[in-house]
Amino acid sequence: MYRSRLGALALAIAGVLFVLYPAVRPWNDESTVDGAIAAMGSGAWVAAHLFAMVGFILVPLGLLTLRGVLAGGPGDGPAAAAVVTMWIGAGLTLPYYGAEDFGLHAIARRAAQGQAVDVLDLAEAVRFAPVAATTFAVGLLALAVGAVLAAVAVWRSGRLPRYGAVPFAVGFALFIPQFYTPPAVRIAHGVLVGAGCAWLAWQLWRATSTQDTASIAART
Repeated sequence: MYRSRLGALALAIAGVLFVLYPAVRPWNDESTVDGAIAAMGSGAWVAAHLFAMVGFILVPLGLLTLRGVLAGGPGDGPAAAAVVTMWIGAGLTLPYYGAEDFGLHAIARRAAQGQAVDVLDLAEAVRFAPVAATTFAVGLLALAVGAVLAAVAVWRSGRLPRYGAVPFAVGFALFIPQFYTPPAVRIAHGVLVGAGCAWLAWQLWRATSTQDTASIAART
């Protein structure tokens, strides 16, 4: 029971962090030198991206509980695949977020201190280096596939409400497109991902409580 509920709690915390990520992130005009320095050089930049990174770590941990709840049923296979795929996706995504968070912050801080640093050129070099950009895109696609597999697992299971993981899947499927939208849309996307994580966490919490009650009744 305790471990299962920790997984549900991990998903719920991840949901909060994904809401905070775009809400806290500075939205200065990063196409200008002053805007890039103001955004990337701020503590809010570091905090926002760190929220996302921790969220990516917590989601696969939460899906371990989904696998446990659906074990032995028709949703078992997709749930297991979801865990593995999400873990691979998180692993491929995190290095890029680390570079965005700590690397661009360090560059912006140097520029803010008056050092001769071409912030825009270096930011583009960090963001669009072929290997970095490719692993980032593949990682986000893997996260999207993993989230869809989780939704398929829930849909097939008969143990959770059929639509219990649909918002979760939609949120992660839109992770790449949302980067090309205005700040308001990106903040709304964060709310969608957060709500999807929270809703799935609630369903898992209830399911583990039901399983525990049934287990206790069977032993008495």
